[in-house]
Amino acid sequence: MTQTDASGDGDVRLVIEGAAAHVVFDRVAAHNAMTWHMYERLEAICECLGKAREVRVVTFRGAGGKAFVAGTDIRQFGAFETGEDGVQYEHRIERILGAIDALHMPTLAIVDGWCVGGGLAIAACCDLRIATPGAKFGVPIARTLGNCLAIGNTARLVAEFGIGRAKRMLVLGDMLDIDDAMAAGFVFERCEPDQLDERAAAHVDRLARNAPLTMRVTKQSISRMLAALPLQGDDLVRECYGSRDFHEGVAAFTQKRPPTWMGE
Repeated sequence: MTQTDASGDGDVRLVIEGAAAHVVFDRVAAHNAMTWHMYERLEAICECLGKAREVRVVTFRGAGGKAFVAGTDIRQFGAFETGEDGVQYEHRIERILGAIDALHMPTLAIVDGWCVGGGLAIAACCDLRIATPGAKFGVPIARTLGNCLAIGNTARLVAEFGIGRAKRMLVLGDMLDIDDAMAAGFVFERCEPDQLDERAAAHVDRLARNAPLTMRVTKQSISRMLAALPLQGDDLVRECYGSRDFHEGVAAFTQKRPPTWMGE
């Protein structure tokens, strides 16, 4: 079964082949940067998969071979006027990421190229990740936009990468390479590009043969542990998205110039 919805705003495609479902982010010209339409498609696909009891494993992958997902399309932030717009945006993203995390079957992110911002958050919500040697992971917003992540997203990165590497990404604005990602345990296998399809298929087959209830309960146990301490961070999101610096960051990005930070 294939679900598709072609759009000038890009697409997120779902293909179900037997016990495996494949989700593909398809906006190649923009390195698969997510539009609102694509986020809506992703949420609808997760809702569909939540009811698909025949599906035993789901893969997530970017089209084009150069990027998994290069974050959210920055041009969309031009319509933001207040910090509350940022709070609502982050709540929306958290809801969609939560839908990925809540899928009852194991999920595998196949990363080839850039995995940035919202793309890194999507990959972090998957259970397992394989990647090519040229893959890059990061959230360089301290150098580019001057916004911030929702506190739940920050917690995911700390849990997956550790505090030190999370600060390198979020404070220094570093992009981590495959060696960093593997050392942190974020990626469990490095695959050459010409072997990526074969290795992904092998892992899909292995997961599809495992006990579904064991995998589902294990996923839920880990999710409950991570959610045990409720985190409050809307005030921090509101401060960044309501700042002059954020508007300067968006303007500078769209005008292809360095931002001038004012600290306000």
